[in-house]
Amino acid sequence: MPGQDTVAKQDILHDKFFYFFLRLRKDRIRKVVAAVNNSYPEESAEQKARRLIAAQAPLSFFGGAIMHLPELIPGLGQAVEFLGFVGGTSALTRMHLYLILEIGLLYGKDIDDKARVPEMLSVVAATGLAAGISLLPGFLPVSKFLPLPIGGITAYVAAQMIGEEAIRLYSAPAKDLVPEPV
Repeated sequence: MPGQDTVAKQDILHDKFFYFFLRLRKDRIRKVVAAVNNSYPEESAEQKARRLIAAQAPLSFFGGAIMHLPELIPGLGQAVEFLGFVGGTSALTRMHLYLILEIGLLYGKDIDDKARVPEMLSVVAATGLAAGISLLPGFLPVSKFLPLPIGGITAYVAAQMIGEEAIRLYSAPAKDLVPEPV
């Protein structure tokens, strides 16, 4: 049936995009969640999700800070600075995608369901916005070192917010996520 082929191709397209462009490895996500479930079998999904957020937030801080390191090395040029920023943003995006999918899996969500695609795109947008905020000091007459802590702090806060929103979204009953008919 033509309609089913289109849907299947869209699913394959999304999977390939996230796999090739953002190196999203769903097997790794499943292994991390299995390890958390085995290590903390008595804890609720929310407690396990908070463990994942607590483990990732410091890594996000580090990633957000180091993406600005090329700016501090004289003579590298704007192209290398830009590549450092893009590479850092890509790594942060990947980390945040893993976080929401790990949390989703803890709550029993199918990480292969195309319903995850809009959620993942929201994470990409939120991470890009957080990374962009750390560029603002470059337009002000302030220390060239300021983007490092700002980048770290915004990435840390983004990880916290993305994780908390994932808990809220995935723990809500399905009926709460559907708007009331008008």
